[in-house]
Parts: sequence; structure tokens; C-alpha cells
Amino acid sequence: MFKCLLVATLIASLIFLIIDVIWLSFATKSFYRPLIGNLLADKPVMWAAALFYILYVFGMALVVIQPCVDSGNLMKTLYTGFIFGLVAYGTYNLTNMAVLKGWSPTVTFVDMFWGGSLTAVSATSGLYLAKKIVHF
Repeated sequence: MFKCLLVATLIASLIFLIIDVIWLSFATKSFYRPLIGNLLADKPVMWAAALFYILYVFGMALVVIQPCVDSGNLMKTLYTGFIFGLVAYGTYNLTNMAVLKGWSPTVTFVDMFWGGSLTAVSATSGLYLAKKIVHF
């Protein structure tokens, strides 16, 4: 079980990171900058971004992947991944909307949907592939 959890988490992490980097490389200029550009840094603070990904993957492994490794239920992985991502991204976006002048409601809702979808796809794909690799 631990081997499957480890492999699923590593695969999910790679999928999450690759897709998110692709999304951000396109969406920053065409989506985020027009809506909240005055709030964006010229360059991301890389240590903070790295720490976010480490913490997020830890949470995804603990809350989404681990319980689903035990059950082997990919549908459960999909919907718990979506809920986890929605809650995590929602916490960030709704807090920003509550306290920052100029934060966009459009960014809030798109980003919350993005977080839920990306987490659902990453966690489910990671577990699916890990089950094939580990023969769980």
C-alpha cells in the first residue's frame, strides 16, 4: 500500500506541476494580467511557489490519494480531488476577494474551478497509473 501511495503521489505531483506550469505560462498574460495585473509581481517568488507545490502535494496525498489507495476507488479519487482543490483554491481566492482592492470575481471562480479540476485529474491519473505500475 505504501509503495502505491508513494508512486501515485509522485505521478500526481508531476502531472499537477506540468499542467499548472503550462496553464500559468499561457493564462498569466491572457487571463490573470488583464484582470488583476496591478496585483501581480513582475516575477514569481520561486521559493514561495516551490513551497506551495510541496505543501499542496502533501495535502493531496494525505487527504485525497491515501484514502483512495486503500479503497482503490478511482471515482472517489476524482470527486475528493475536485473538492480538495476547490476548497484549497477557494480559501486563497475568496480571502483575496475579501481583503484586496481590485481582486476579480472572475479570477476567483475560474481559479477555484481550475484548482478543483487540476487536483481531480492529477490525483486520479496518479492513482490509476500507480495501480498499473505497482499491480495493486
